[in-house]
Amino acid sequence: MSQDDKGRSLMPPRPDTGRAITERLDRPLTAAEFHRLATVPAEAEWFANLYNPRTRRAYQTDLQDFMGFAGIRQDEFRIVTRAHVLAWRKVLEERALSGATIRRKLAALSSLFKYLCEKNAVDFNPVNGAKRPKVDSNGGKTPALGDHQARALLDAPDPTTLKGKRDRALLSVLLYHGLRREELCRLTVRDIHARRGVLHLRIHGKGNKLRYLPLHAGSAERIHAYLAVAGHGEAPDAPLFQPARRKTHAALTADGVYKIVLAYAARAQIEVQGFGVHSLRATAATNALEHEADIAKVQEWLGHANIATTRIYDRRKSRPEDSPTFWVTY
Repeated sequence: MSQDDKGRSLMPPRPDTGRAITERLDRPLTAAEFHRLATVPAEAEWFANLYNPRTRRAYQTDLQDFMGFAGIRQDEFRIVTRAHVLAWRKVLEERALSGATIRRKLAALSSLFKYLCEKNAVDFNPVNGAKRPKVDSNGGKTPALGDHQARALLDAPDPTTLKGKRDRALLSVLLYHGLRREELCRLTVRDIHARRGVLHLRIHGKGNKLRYLPLHAGSAERIHAYLAVAGHGEAPDAPLFQPARRKTHAALTADGVYKIVLAYAARAQIEVQGFGVHSLRATAATNALEHEADIAKVQEWLGHANIATTRIYDRRKSRPEDSPTFWVTY
């Protein structure tokens, strides 16, 4: 297990404490391996259950931050009290971190303690009762595009080339279905299928949770046009969106999607501060809510665990066109 300069144990666990053993279970466990697995600390089990690599990296950093502040090792979380958590929160605030970052750090610590409580490794969750910064409903949000900007982006790729057909389908899936980058990259040809006579996308979301979204007619048309020339439409397990220039049979990466979206945004002359791929998810959610979609359905559609996250995209009360400014006449 890696250690910092003061000897504190850090996440993740040593490979031989669990994962390396379970990866080679094509035979019965030896007695030594059985006992080693039986002594894997609950903290290491919790960390191993974080499937999303970005979440793992973020939570590892957050927990190392707390452990460094509290001066504890990985096996000493049971001595943490609420006073430690409150003192850490004060330090985070003094470091002028954003409210969202502080919320994430406290969420990481709370998630660990919730698991430790379930395993009877600790008596209570000291993060409970520690107030978290409120979500700012007006600032710091991912920007959403206006309708005219979304249309310009959808029409930016060349419809006559393979790359253009792929990118027209890709942008359509993002803007009409509100997917995360990673969810888009995980799509396979098999993930387009009929449910009750309606084409759906099967989305592999955070925490390996599946959700099924009806496929928008415009997206279906663009995907069909792309697969008709791409050559992998009859391969169910093939990644849906693949590199166009060379046949690798691999999926586009999240970084590749980022570059594609920003390139077309520049071509469409979209200049929005803070714009990124997540802006297309924000655009889809905002547009659905503005057209009277039920917010609980939007929560399910986006794969949010908490409806408070969905409310961040509800900007119906702050639409410029609804301002009294435009009712003033002289």
